[in-house]
Amino acid sequence: MALKAQIDADIKQAMLAKNPDKLRALRAVKSMILLEETKEGQSGDLKPEDETKILTKAVKQRKDSADIYRQQNRPDLLAVEEAEIAVIEQYLPKQLSEDELKEKLQAIVARVGASVPSDMGKVMGVATKELAGQADGKVILAVVKTLLQ
Repeated sequence: MALKAQIDADIKQAMLAKNPDKLRALRAVKSMILLEETKEGQSGDLKPEDETKILTKAVKQRKDSADIYRQQNRPDLLAVEEAEIAVIEQYLPKQLSEDELKEKLQAIVARVGASVPSDMGKVMGVATKELAGQADGKVILAVVKTLLQ
């Protein structure tokens, strides 16, 4: 089932269950999908990789907000953001463990032929494309830095 159809069905379920956190998160994602679909140059339905980018962006926005609320000692707002993150992450591909990520990045480094830190750009280009939605970009960057030292 396409992500948009799945979100629509889950919005209905959240309404029936009277789950405001889930409803708020799903409506935000649906809004992001609709904005992306109506963007100039788009041809209607989104590709799965575009859907993953949207979901990843939504999670990142909420994590950034959660960090700010944590710094400002606002547990009420922090709880809302964390609840929305949990809902949105259900639609993302399974996140790689640190060992799995390191293993995949070692394969990419070998395939690209990178050996020095100046090759980081080549590795990151391939890695971010192949591992989109499976690992955070900051984590990928940190592992690549350790592998190319």
